Amino acid sequence: MYHVKAPETVSIAVSTGGAFPVRRIYCVGRNYRAHAIEMGFDPDREAPFFFLKPADAIVPSGSTVAYPPRTADYQHEIELVVAIGKGGKDIPAEQAAEHIFGYAVGLDMTRRDLQLTARKAGRPWDMGKGFDQSAPCGTITPIAETGELTGGAIDLTVNGETRQASDLALLIWSVREVIADLSTYCELAPGDLIFTGTPEGVGPVGPGDELIGRIDGLDDLKIRIAG
Repeated sequence: MYHVKAPETVSIAVSTGGAFPVRRIYCVGRNYRAHAIEMGFDPDREAPFFFLKPADAIVPSGSTVAYPPRTADYQHEIELVVAIGKGGKDIPAEQAAEHIFGYAVGLDMTRRDLQLTARKAGRPWDMGKGFDQSAPCGTITPIAETGELTGGAIDLTVNGETRQASDLALLIWSVREVIADLSTYCELAPGDLIFTGTPEGVGPVGPGDELIGRIDGLDDLKIRIAG
């Protein structure tokens, strides 16, 4: 018997029907060279690093999200999201695609001022990255429908204006390499999501803005900021 109401399972719609239950959300930092430069870091191929968002930060496409409290610099980061369908640890890169259930378009929404303040103080990023509604995610398309995604256009528009535009082929660490490396830290399990990093062009959004994220071969992600 639980003494409080048990939380509901968070899930994301799948393009072929049904839903994908979310266990954990892993995010990769600075995985496009141009974005690393715009954030003031060395763009050389350093080892990938990871941070987490709570599963209930997921927001489905078509939603209106609140402008978050305690920030004056709420920013967008468009990303390819990888949905894990087969668990494992110490996964070899050459076998990593076998663990992919599918892909989606995602947004790593960020309270940039809180993130930068924490970074300068050597503190965790949690309040800058893992807040309510910080992980909008579109419909998941199974890899059986798309094939393995190793390239393709990725872009984000805000009110019809292109803010971010790049190609998945420009990932510093490929999806296979990300899965392999992450699985040496944590045993991956069905239901895990991996946000694979954002290209250059991140920037602020405000009340009333409409964001549309696109990746070749996947359903668009559309959200609006309340206001």
